[in-house]
Amino acid sequence: MEFKRNIIITGGAGFIGSHVVRLFVNKYPGYRIINLDKLTYAGNLANLKDVEDNENYIFVKADICDYGTVKELMEKYNVDGIIHLAAESHVDRSIKDPFTFAHTNVIGTLTLLQAAKEYWESLPEGYEGKRFYHISTDEVYGALELTNPEGIESPFTTKASSEHHHAYGTEFFTEETKYNPHSPYSASKASSDHFVRAFHDTYGMPTIVTNCSNNYGPYQFPEKLIPLFINNIRHRKPLPVYGKGENVRDWLYVEDHARAIDLIFHKGKIADTYNIGGFNEWKNIDIIKVVIKTVDRLLGRKDGEDMDLITYVTDRKGHDMRYAIDSRKLQRELGWEPSLQFEEGIEKTVRWYLDNQAWMDNVTSGDYQKYYEEMYKER
Repeated sequence: MEFKRNIIITGGAGFIGSHVVRLFVNKYPGYRIINLDKLTYAGNLANLKDVEDNENYIFVKADICDYGTVKELMEKYNVDGIIHLAAESHVDRSIKDPFTFAHTNVIGTLTLLQAAKEYWESLPEGYEGKRFYHISTDEVYGALELTNPEGIESPFTTKASSEHHHAYGTEFFTEETKYNPHSPYSASKASSDHFVRAFHDTYGMPTIVTNCSNNYGPYQFPEKLIPLFINNIRHRKPLPVYGKGENVRDWLYVEDHARAIDLIFHKGKIADTYNIGGFNEWKNIDIIKVVIKTVDRLLGRKDGEDMDLITYVTDRKGHDMRYAIDSRKLQRELGWEPSLQFEEGIEKTVRWYLDNQAWMDNVTSGDYQKYYEEMYKER
């Protein structure tokens, strides 16, 4: 079968990546989607069981730092698009092991850029119709001040209505906000962003960068706050909260992020940057209370029965107080906005984790890492 487009999605077995792969495989049967993932601890092929046999889907187990393999894939499949999500992303891990973050996030991105540049420049049409889309984070911007500790009405409006629609400060990250990363993770992502933009400015490569706020939803590895706490509440284990839980984050349902990526990949302006956010700020402690109440209700427990599981622990080193994205440019230019606010999204999310306890057990036991061997050893 002749495919209209051939797109590599890196990190496609990860949390956000698996949602993007699923969306593209199902929505664009005329596109060949090549999922390139090293399958480190956060990559789980069981996330994509529902599309693994589709004829427009290919999985390749490889490291984005392996230049030879990336170049070979570009040539073999005549790749004209890269959507780059593969990254080490857990801040706590970056504090313990900054070298791995620098290697994967910086050298990995540079490897992809160079392989794409060399292959695309060798073609008669050059860069025409090609696109290198790099997914980054709001953490590269540093931190915002928490000037409204009790929250005020948010200046942003979306169709997705919500009782909770607060802002905890008057400043927001825009596409023009100066980079000021504070953790090894955000420093590595900032560096990779600079390389992507440098390849456009130096070589004319057709690049796009997006910076997104915190994602939540199904298939998230349970080192991250929401799936970790859902699982701990279920098993009545302590819920470790950094400091006083006052840190504020903007939250976006993962499928809304995948929709934004689809739209920007197809219609975004080359060499531009788009911020993707949920217009949806929450203090960590308030999120935790909503999660507890939702889990307790869905498990038939008394309202707030598990509030006493909250355990305050020493704050994380260099813990940024507030992130908040202004994604009105994306709303204005491409018509995207979130479809869900947090109360609706968290209901869907908690329900998914409670209904998929086998997935959680598989991940927490480490058995999910055997899935690749079982699925692909005969292929």
